[in-house]
Amino acid sequence: MVKQAGIAAWLFGIAALVALTLWCGVDAVGQAIASIGWGILLVVMVRSVTVAVAGAGWWLLFPAKMRPQLGTCLFLRFIREAINVLLPVAQVGGDVIGARLLTTYAVPGALAAASVIVDILIQAAAQFLFAALGLLTLTALGADHALARSTAIGLAIAALLLAGFYFAQRRGGQRILQSIVPRLAGDREWRVLGTIDAVYHNLAMIYAARSSLISSSIVHMVGWVIGVAEVWIVFACMGHPIGIGEALVIESLMHAVRGAAFAVPSALGAQEAALVLLCAAFAIPPEQAIALSLVKRAADLALGAPGLLGWQMLEWRRLVPSYHGAPVRASVLPARAPIDPRSRIGRAKG
Repeated sequence: MVKQAGIAAWLFGIAALVALTLWCGVDAVGQAIASIGWGILLVVMVRSVTVAVAGAGWWLLFPAKMRPQLGTCLFLRFIREAINVLLPVAQVGGDVIGARLLTTYAVPGALAAASVIVDILIQAAAQFLFAALGLLTLTALGADHALARSTAIGLAIAALLLAGFYFAQRRGGQRILQSIVPRLAGDREWRVLGTIDAVYHNLAMIYAARSSLISSSIVHMVGWVIGVAEVWIVFACMGHPIGIGEALVIESLMHAVRGAAFAVPSALGAQEAALVLLCAAFAIPPEQAIALSLVKRAADLALGAPGLLGWQMLEWRRLVPSYHGAPVRASVLPARAPIDPRSRIGRAKG
């Protein structure tokens, strides 16, 4: 049922994207995209940096003695991002799969699950601060007051949701986790991540390391800020340069809308509608706003396709040994009792 709802939301989002593109004019959008030219490669480069920074933020959460290699977290972070933005699943489905894949690198399942849960919370908290910074910038620029008011209301709701997510991890949230996570990832995905009690034990261990939490939060915030360059590059290449403040508002509040539309795969339709409204506040034509969104989705595809390929390679490597037959361990075979030579002699005489 959950998968069917995800596919339905995915198809609805595609329809909304197509409708907005037709409304803006396919030719106008195409010309806006063509004017960006090689700037698309710069956007892909910026995106790769932001995803890598997010992977480093995840890596910092692990206890020093149990921390996997940095390259492992970076690789799996690209896979998490690829699944979240390219497949018809909720925007946290890739995170659960990333936790399961981490267990193939000798990380205990409960620790892998706890690390991803905390990573999602910290990334969302950093995104909240990023959106709040965007709201302050929007107000300072004297833009549409109705837009600022709506944004403030949305941030207030987001703050309540973040607080609820945090306290669910800290106080009696086992039942909530047991009901939600299996529905998002499937029972088979969740079983390898350990029991809920073990996950909560590792959550407590991660939260006890305050310095790691602070470091991870700072790194995630830096990643959000770096993403502002995507908006600035696109409009500069289109011949409609904007200031860093305008780019900050557009990028931060667009991601706030994406976060609110987490149930829609890749926020299809929601991202485009948000960009049209946000860009209108700065007198940017809607076709250029749609072009910005499509360039961002091109970056999703450019990094997501290799990420999906890497995911399948990991799955294949994990499953291949089963095709060749598992090696027989000596401990599985019953040990034979030593034969006393004298017993043979005795039987021979008898």
